[in-house]
Amino acid sequence: MVDENGVPAEVIEVIGTTGMHGEATQIKCRILEGNNKGRIITRNCMGPIRMGDVLMLLETAREAKKLTSR
Repeated sequence: MVDENGVPAEVIEVIGTTGMHGEATQIKCRILEGNNKGRIITRNCMGPIRMGDVLMLLETAREAKKLTSR
């Protein structure tokens, strides 16, 4: 059920760490409900995360920039 607390999204891939000190993790997640149901987006998240976790996203339209290797 979609409510004011967010839209559920399942983590399908952990891409890598990002941020100046590696404090954020970039992931790909599949939106489970709402207008964008079934869409796969890239997001940055804080804290421990692994495949199969379900996140509650407040916004599903915005995506994170892709990680680049230098």
